[in-house]
Amino acid sequence: MIHHVQLACPRGSEELSRHFYRDVLGLAELTKPPRLAARGGCWFRGHGIEIHLGVEQDFRPARKAHPGLLVHNLDGWASALASAGFPVKFDEDFPGMRRFYSEDPHGNRLEFLEPLG
Repeated sequence: MIHHVQLACPRGSEELSRHFYRDVLGLAELTKPPRLAARGGCWFRGHGIEIHLGVEQDFRPARKAHPGLLVHNLDGWASALASAGFPVKFDEDFPGMRRFYSEDPHGNRLEFLEPLG
């Protein structure tokens, strides 16, 4: 079992992260411990998902590596992302799953999956 996934973000991008993870995806922001909060970034949890955004000095988005987020109502997630202006690219190459790819405002790849049937 995985506790959380950490993705990188550029320094000073916390508000963009909050808009995406809190406002678009509906995750609650967690309070980071003070020593970790001083490093920047932010943490989110909801829908059985916990994602930590950590500041990386020489930030480059993860274009191939990604968390695979198992969700309910895949079409609802796709609609919320598309309505907010984020890409939604469905892919049928995963047997037994419906899925699509998107990306956060920093360009990190995200995969959303829902079992068929």
